[in-house]
Amino acid sequence: MTFIDEVKSRRTFAIISHPDAGKTTLTEQLLLFGGAIRAAGTVKGKKTGKYATSDWMEIEKQRGISVTSSVMQFDYSGKRINILDTPGHQDFSEDTYRTLMAVDSAVMIIDAAKGIEAQTLKLFKVCKMRGIPIFTFVNKLDRQGREPLEIMEELEEVLGIESYAMNWPIGMGKEFLGIYDRYHKRIEQFRVEDDQRFLPLNEEGELDGDYDIKNSSLYDQALEDVMLLNEAGNEFTTDRLQNGEVTPVFFGSALTNFGVQTFLETYLQFAPMPQPRKTDQGEVAATEEEFSGFIFKIQANMNPAHRDRIAFLRICSGQFERGMPVQLSRTGKTIKLSSSTSFLADDRNTVDNAVSGDIIGIHDTGNYQIGDTLSGGKKSFAFEKLPQFTPELFMRVTAKNVMKQKHFHKGINQLVQEGAIQLYKTYRTDEIILGAVGQLQFEVFEHRMKNEYNTDVMMENIGSKIARWIENEEDVKDAMSSQRSMLVKDRYGKLVFLFENDFAMRWFSDKHPEIKLYSLL
Repeated sequence: MTFIDEVKSRRTFAIISHPDAGKTTLTEQLLLFGGAIRAAGTVKGKKTGKYATSDWMEIEKQRGISVTSSVMQFDYSGKRINILDTPGHQDFSEDTYRTLMAVDSAVMIIDAAKGIEAQTLKLFKVCKMRGIPIFTFVNKLDRQGREPLEIMEELEEVLGIESYAMNWPIGMGKEFLGIYDRYHKRIEQFRVEDDQRFLPLNEEGELDGDYDIKNSSLYDQALEDVMLLNEAGNEFTTDRLQNGEVTPVFFGSALTNFGVQTFLETYLQFAPMPQPRKTDQGEVAATEEEFSGFIFKIQANMNPAHRDRIAFLRICSGQFERGMPVQLSRTGKTIKLSSSTSFLADDRNTVDNAVSGDIIGIHDTGNYQIGDTLSGGKKSFAFEKLPQFTPELFMRVTAKNVMKQKHFHKGINQLVQEGAIQLYKTYRTDEIILGAVGQLQFEVFEHRMKNEYNTDVMMENIGSKIARWIENEEDVKDAMSSQRSMLVKDRYGKLVFLFENDFAMRWFSDKHPEIKLYSLL
């Protein structure tokens, strides 16, 4: 394959949903089709001892949730697919937001019984803001759920995007018989012998011949619904999908692996190849020959035995070759990329070559920060900034054992570089305060400090605060710091006020109108 053909064969997407909608289960089934794994474990693997491949961190296995974004790569039907499985839990939305900056399309999973949930809505808005095409998979059809038309209506009303049903359920729950596949013009039957699985439809969109399913009133109901969709439904075109005007909707059941292959094959036909990326010097096309990429995630201790750190790099243009020199735009330094890996959760293979659209891991000895741009040419530029959130919850942290200060500081610095927690120090005394978007991040931090850095920590909750950075730091005086407006420094040495509440912030602004405050996202 030529370089251009290689790039055109890449499909890079993230799976987004509310916790428990079946995101990790769907990922597992997709990996099964790609031959990447032999048996799918569900996230509820605690009882069976079978864990989901994409949940590699100890705490994920214990709790049955995904708290980090995993990257998995496999080949299917002439395409190379990079899946980014993101944490559904809202306490980790920052990690998910950054992951969405590294993909070209997104798959949104909706629980057929619950419809659109809060976290799904939040993540959908980020995709919309970035103009990412969205595919929708309505999951858990093997359980009783809401009426399919009601779900389609909710998609349009709540998300403000038109929907187009690629297939349509015939019954659901105990009476789930299969799906009417509008796109492939066939019926896919649920729980039948393989030779009975697909039944072709005639020109009128009905079954010819003698099949048991035709005797069911659920089949008649599905035909009626499909006729209604054909007459009054939305129009579907590739352009409308790419522009974020319409989302193709697929119905199925990830747990029973039904409708997943049909979804994957249709997805591959319509999903975009790697897209151009914005930089401070204009756009960079994926097919440009000069190498470039950006780091959207840093993960410490993916292999606890080696205490390693991996920076996740999205390649945006050109070709990666192991050992190649690149320029780090933030520092102007040249770095040799000699240690690189591709992923299947915690299984890693050394990667020698990769092209635009691929996600690779590069060994990090402390050179990289989230959002860094790497380029192979002589021209220096930077990709658009990744979102950083203003934390809302804060904890004062100290090491239980003073003899373990070295481990304590190393652990904090490495975990802070991953971007889930933010580090602050009190202005005068350098006491360590951690900030996070959600409570669960502190629990993961405490767990990892103990298990990965062998350090017990004491955490004192100082509650929710309003963090505000300062435009004109030179005008800030020490005396402005108080219990209700605590002055701290962030990890880059910038001054930040932590206000007790809205009232304290307004009072401060009235008293010191000359201080210009701002927040992150």
